[in-house]
Amino acid sequence: MTTTWLIVRASGLVAYGLLAAASIWGLLLSTRLLGRKAQARALTFTHEGLSLGALAATITHLAFVMADEYLGFGWVELLVPGASTWRPLPVAMGVVAAWGIAVVGLSFYLKRYIGQKAWRSLHFGAFGVFIASTAHGLMAGSDSRQPAVLALYLASGIAVVVLVAARVVLTGERGRSAVAA
Repeated sequence: MTTTWLIVRASGLVAYGLLAAASIWGLLLSTRLLGRKAQARALTFTHEGLSLGALAATITHLAFVMADEYLGFGWVELLVPGASTWRPLPVAMGVVAAWGIAVVGLSFYLKRYIGQKAWRSLHFGAFGVFIASTAHGLMAGSDSRQPAVLALYLASGIAVVVLVAARVVLTGERGRSAVAA
């Protein structure tokens, strides 16, 4: 096993862990489960930092996938969904997720130019990014059968599903109370 392959594996898991943390943190912010007293700017900065960390780890993952001689990936396989002949569907999901991480992560810096509504629409894409990343890791990851890695996917997935449900319920509650007022 080469150092390059170890970095591919480690950077993929780090990218996923940071993406999961950013997703969970973003949902905690949007549901206001952290309360209103918490410093909104500091919490948003943490969410942004986790997202950019996920992007940096993803770029590292892609760079070392390309450097690894066994897979033989070039720019096309890394940037075009479906171009890979090695595990085409899982790799395509990874490519889509990587593009999504870039778009959603960089949207923090576009918000003032594109407006709140467009920014929010881009940010909803994070759900698809999380799903595609999870599927990519489970289907293409060489460590996906390891108990600790499976626990990461399972715990992250459960947390995201529970927080999405909480957000839907709480958004419905806020909507009903605003209409009643």
